[in-house]
Amino acid sequence: PHPCPLAAYFPTPPPPPAAWDEPRPGITSGTEPGTQCGSGSGSLGRRPRRKWEVFPGRNRFYCGGRLMLAGHGGVFALTLLLILSTTILFFVFDCPYLARELTLAIPIIAAVLFFFVMSCLLQTSFTDPGILPRATVCEAAALEKQIDNTGSSTYRPPPRTREVMINGQMVRLKYCFTCKMFRPPRTSHCSVCDNCVERFDHHCPWVGNCVGRRNYRFFYAFILSLSFLTAFIFACVVTHLTLRAPPFHPTRVLDCPTVLELVICFFSIWSILGLSGFHTYLVASNLTTNEDIKGSWSSKRGGEASVNPYSHKSIITNCCAVLCGPLPPSLIDRRGFVQSDTVLPSPIRSDEPACGAKPDTTMVGGHP
Repeated sequence: PHPCPLAAYFPTPPPPPAAWDEPRPGITSGTEPGTQCGSGSGSLGRRPRRKWEVFPGRNRFYCGGRLMLAGHGGVFALTLLLILSTTILFFVFDCPYLARELTLAIPIIAAVLFFFVMSCLLQTSFTDPGILPRATVCEAAALEKQIDNTGSSTYRPPPRTREVMINGQMVRLKYCFTCKMFRPPRTSHCSVCDNCVERFDHHCPWVGNCVGRRNYRFFYAFILSLSFLTAFIFACVVTHLTLRAPPFHPTRVLDCPTVLELVICFFSIWSILGLSGFHTYLVASNLTTNEDIKGSWSSKRGGEASVNPYSHKSIITNCCAVLCGPLPPSLIDRRGFVQSDTVLPSPIRSDEPACGAKPDTTMVGGHP
């Protein structure tokens, strides 16, 4: 059975024995071809598989499952390239002159900001965002039976939603046809990573990962510190060009990197500052990007505005709840071994829902 947070959304009867040695697509089995499972040589040569090796989502794992990333990391590599190249050019072509003419504090401040930006970026990218494990075969069958028993005797199928009361507000839980469970509150299925993520905010290709309950604080610290770093480099580059105004010429080799830094910072600072301001508003309101775009607690859908049941009615309390609370443990246990009595869920793609369900496309990067 799964940990406690999932126990309320689908039952966990004792699983039947599973074929531990059944081959799975894309996974190399530890048993040699033609070896009988009951033979002594086959038992000795069999390698126990870890859960990250049979993970049904579209994530990629590194360092034996210790690090994880989304399936497509090209934009994440571009993010690293832009940050590293701009900072290196600044340290090579601007910092020596500014440290000599103004103060030694300039390269020190830039180094501290750069270290903080990179650490927050890597934590955001390689941390489990809050993925919920999929229901096993027997758990899914038990939940299907429970849903069928609640339906009527007419031709209409039983409803695939549940309603729970949270702080006096009725919240509807939707059934996930891929993970075979009712999604907990604020959980959505990411169509890019093919996982249900707790407190799903959005899928960010710039960090190469979903942004959810377990890595949102790192994402917010990343964009906030990147705003300071970009503004600091931009101001220092302008100061450098101003101090060297008489001999400055844009065609000189020594001035080309400085002009390149100026262009990169000028065109990126506005979007970064805007993103930081938007997420500051979300943190102060205890909202997610997904909820804000869908208008879950406003009148954007044309209906009556409802109160956000997750807000603590205080900006300081909301900020502490989102950014300063204890970091919940990962529920997928990607380094754990696959148990012989566990039936693994089949990796059904989220864009092909079962039972004739029609996917909801009202949000960007995931299913509500």
